[in-house]
Amino acid sequence: MPRSKSSSAWLARQARDPYVKRANKEGARSRAHFKLAEIDARDKLLRAGMTVVDLGAAPGGWSEYAAARVAPGGRVVAVDLLPIAPIVGVEIIQGNIIDPEVLNFLESKLAGAADLVISDMAPNMTGIALRDQALSAELAELAVDFAEKRLRRGGVLVLKAFHGAGFDELIGRLRRQFDKVATRKPGASRSESREIYLLAKGFKGA
Repeated sequence: MPRSKSSSAWLARQARDPYVKRANKEGARSRAHFKLAEIDARDKLLRAGMTVVDLGAAPGGWSEYAAARVAPGGRVVAVDLLPIAPIVGVEIIQGNIIDPEVLNFLESKLAGAADLVISDMAPNMTGIALRDQALSAELAELAVDFAEKRLRRGGVLVLKAFHGAGFDELIGRLRRQFDKVATRKPGASRSESREIYLLAKGFKGA
């Protein structure tokens, strides 16, 4: 079956992308690995012994990076609707984070507070701008909901968001719940993408 113009353009872009090439060369699971690595290098997020929850983790680039950084003594719990190939040091839960049963299982697996919640979740884009923005905002709010329940006091949240409707409200919510909120646009995040990463430090507690 011939490829569509959009899929051919995507493949061509992937072939040119320096971060895709770097991921292949270094054996990283995805180019997203370098997004978290850059944020961590700047903001000193991860250290040995931490408990990290990775929401929307597939294919596992963020979990893979985090697991290496929190060893020894740390743990990473990753959840996604899609299957994730095993990663040393990562406990994987396959399921939809929107499903209350999956969420309850994740919380029981965690069995305590997390030091850091990371979320690179994004919806399957439909091409309908308003719908895509609404879906993206819903996932961002879901990540904040989880963080507010499971982060320890003083904990940190890193999540993907998109500029558009609901963005200012999301920033306002984070500022009420955390001591410091900043935006990050890693080099591995394509310049043409509307995605931005929100870094919220110093969770004030429920």
